[in-house]
Amino acid sequence: MTTESRPPLPPFNRETAIQKVRLAEDGWNTRDPHRVSFAYTVDSRWRNRAEFATGRAEIVAFLTRKWTRELDYRLIKELWAFTGNRIAVRFAYEYRDDSNNWYRAYGNENWEFDAAGLMSARHASINELPITEKGRMFHWPSGRRPDDHPGLSDLGL
Repeated sequence: MTTESRPPLPPFNRETAIQKVRLAEDGWNTRDPHRVSFAYTVDSRWRNRAEFATGRAEIVAFLTRKWTRELDYRLIKELWAFTGNRIAVRFAYEYRDDSNNWYRAYGNENWEFDAAGLMSARHASINELPITEKGRMFHWPSGRRPDDHPGLSDLGL
């Protein structure tokens, strides 16, 4: 294993794919762009909605912009499918803007990993809708989602 490996490594089975999805969720919930970027290859290719990024520096810039706008961000990911070195997830996240308007975004991601377990490609399709503060479903302190907090299927999402 290289010093840049990120277990679990492909090929994935159901258990390791679920673990990889949770590790990605945990990373994004830190809202630390530099920390998150180390899960990706140095030349990782992204499509996020209509924005494209290549490499860790562009990923850090993208995430910095994102989390400057998306305040009180909380994310839940769920495994959809997997095979070999690829994983498909569905996700939802909630955030508010600087005017205290709340949103829930829903999406799907397709991931491809290298042999060291680093994500080399990420394709995300995302839609969002305004919600009321009372309509929020993701309630936990900033950071990692607690193990006893319901997942997407449990919440009916």
